[in-house]
Amino acid sequence: MDKLKTILQEKRVQYEIIHHEKQIRTAQEGAEYFGIEIGQTAPTLVLKSEKGYFAMIVSGNRGHVNLEEMSGLLGCDQLKMATPKEVQQITGYTVGNVSLVLSLPCIIDRGLLQYPFVYGGTGEPESTLKIAPSELEKLNQVVTFFRLKTLSILGGIWMR
Repeated sequence: MDKLKTILQEKRVQYEIIHHEKQIRTAQEGAEYFGIEIGQTAPTLVLKSEKGYFAMIVSGNRGHVNLEEMSGLLGCDQLKMATPKEVQQITGYTVGNVSLVLSLPCIIDRGLLQYPFVYGGTGEPESTLKIAPSELEKLNQVVTFFRLKTLSILGGIWMR
């Protein structure tokens, strides 16, 4: 978490790291815990393609992740979810705890921009990053924004 705090301070963004006693595992749990709309939860998914890995920050109110649509948007032949082992190797975080700030090319859900703050991973299970969604562009290597109709979290697991 020290690396995350350093990046947040160096980029001079306003943020809050909220500590909690138990891990928040789903977007619904996050919305209930923080008393926010489910769309304000911002899980970070890791995708794999022939071009490499991508981070995808989505709004928690999404439906099914249509990887075919996403591969078209990114110009990839094949796009799939990274395995838990790959997520750990690439990000240093376990699935469900992936930080909102990564050194991967990043895709951001435009739906997050309607909120004053979004809530997502810090890399640690018992903490959450609260940040203005506009700051995510300053903190990540954003390659594109998206607003697909058929996007959500696979398997009902909130991957932050």
